[in-house]
Amino acid sequence: MMRAVTLGTIRASSLLLLFVAVGCAAPATPPAATDPAAAGTTYVLHLPGVAGETSIDRWWLDALHQGGIGTKLEVYDWTCNDRGIDALHATARNHVQAQLIASRITRQVRRHPSTHVILTAVSGGTGVAVWALERLPRDVVIDQVVLVAPAFAPDYDLSAALRHVKGKAYAFTSPVDFIVLGFGTSVFGTIDGKYTEAAGFVGVQRPAHADVTQYQKLIELRYTPSWIRWGNLGDHTGAMSVAFAREYVAPLLEGRTLREQ
Repeated sequence: MMRAVTLGTIRASSLLLLFVAVGCAAPATPPAATDPAAAGTTYVLHLPGVAGETSIDRWWLDALHQGGIGTKLEVYDWTCNDRGIDALHATARNHVQAQLIASRITRQVRRHPSTHVILTAVSGGTGVAVWALERLPRDVVIDQVVLVAPAFAPDYDLSAALRHVKGKAYAFTSPVDFIVLGFGTSVFGTIDGKYTEAAGFVGVQRPAHADVTQYQKLIELRYTPSWIRWGNLGDHTGAMSVAFAREYVAPLLEGRTLREQ
């Protein structure tokens, strides 16, 4: 898990260039947080939203684990503690972080190719997750991806990212998520810099030039009121509710029959 030194409100150009060059200026992390998961295990790497790591992210991973997903689970906070709108607009730094995440995944896959790798992300973190997948070497693929409330533009071409996914990519979207992914991204921008309603609100739209074969891996799960039984109200983090993650998302990832009753 990355613990970063905050940039605060400093915006001197020299410091910004340094930040772009090296990513988050973080202290050394303990070996348990950086060593690849052992062979034969399931490694879940989660990217939070622009708020950085919160209790919701930790509850999400714990709930997936309760549902039978993951031997090693960790949160990677790509915001560098420079959170909120600042994180949303730190485009250059976010791409640097995406490369660091891609290197982390590559190290895992190459050292232990039998490990099942799942990448999950929420809101702004979904854009960083997509960029990380795009940066993976040609021979590196992961097993599954979960994008909760994706905050990138609806027509962002996911083809390059999906080429590095062996199984399915699930996108949880909701027409109820208007405040953050309707109004919010129209005013403050999506993670990829478009001032529009985000994919997590209006749905993922395949561009005309996109790779149809790759998009067959993408399964969009549009919010339904029946999910209220598991605490998912369709709001921005509804799909990350503990019961929903444990009773719906975990079985989905394992290919088990969903607990609809």
